[in-house]
Amino acid sequence: MAKDLYEVLGVSKNATEDEIKKAFRRRARELHPDVNKAPDAEDQFKELNEAYDVLSDPGKRAQYDRFGTIPGAAGGGSPYGGGGYVDFEDLFGGGFGMGDIFSSFFGGAAGGRQQQRREGRDMGVGLRVTLEEVAAGAKKEIVYDRLAPCPDCDGTGLGPDGREITCPDCGGQGRVVSVQHTFLGDMQTATTCKTCNGTGRSVENPCPECEGQGRVPDRQRVTVEVPVGIRDSQQLRLSGFGEAGMQGAAPGDLIVTVRIQPHEFFERDGDHLHARANVSIVQAALGAEIEIDGIFEVEKVQVRIPEGCQNEQVVRVKGFGMPKFRSDARGDMFVHVNVVVPKKLTKRQRELLEQLAEELGEDVSDERTPLQKLRDAFN
Repeated sequence: MAKDLYEVLGVSKNATEDEIKKAFRRRARELHPDVNKAPDAEDQFKELNEAYDVLSDPGKRAQYDRFGTIPGAAGGGSPYGGGGYVDFEDLFGGGFGMGDIFSSFFGGAAGGRQQQRREGRDMGVGLRVTLEEVAAGAKKEIVYDRLAPCPDCDGTGLGPDGREITCPDCGGQGRVVSVQHTFLGDMQTATTCKTCNGTGRSVENPCPECEGQGRVPDRQRVTVEVPVGIRDSQQLRLSGFGEAGMQGAAPGDLIVTVRIQPHEFFERDGDHLHARANVSIVQAALGAEIEIDGIFEVEKVQVRIPEGCQNEQVVRVKGFGMPKFRSDARGDMFVHVNVVVPKKLTKRQRELLEQLAEELGEDVSDERTPLQKLRDAFN
């Protein structure tokens, strides 16, 4: 039986959004694998993250309260729902999931502390868009996890009557020197100060919510404007939407890499589009003008098929390709012609083709099966 999501977070069903957020942060500190060494800590941490994903979203929470099921669980889709698809494993050798965020929050791996930078890190996400969205431009919502400024102390890390002081253990150097006496003589070892994590500054009376860091794990929603004509793998930088800095330091940026999904009809080649169109042997022989769909919703493209068009011949239609990036111009459309040979003919159609073959001096098969002759009799 699935666990109650409210019980996972440790809140009542009437909990406010703020209460849910604070409960998530509190439980995250308790269950994160870098801190909790219980065998099932990692599984509990994943359950906690899934519960927060649903209960922090008003739409998903309403569906869960009504039906008792987790939205999107049966379909196996993205847990982030209707906004832009976010792929945290797409970039920078593994991305920035909740595990990386909490490891940063807790000072790195349990084996030892490394000097922490005060400025926030840049973060990377992948955003999947359709070719139509690239052609017309679009606004997409991205949901991702990051270290955000602590709401209780406004990112300063200071509690009531708190203040920032020079670290008493390292004297503001960020490093502690220890001397070890050996038979070879005295050996000095410099290590990162554990009190200030190498910053040289510490907080007196720190904020209890963020433990003096000025930042807490949180889920961020941001709307990204996808520019017209953007290319696959091109990146957009959102200033200040990366990891929050420690104790009010500058935040990092969010780097969004655009991933364009394959299209069922069009294939993009730079600013040009390639499409396929079927024509009959009569249209190919005599020439014709056909109509196909364009990349825009109501766009129709007139394609002139030249007389004597061959199978796989390419017809170019200027100005009906993709809109160019930061330009009003468009590329061209290349239509690959597929000449369709009919599998069944009426008696009259066969007679006409036989007359054409005779006119061209071509030999054709005159053998007809009994079934074909019977069908001709009714046509």
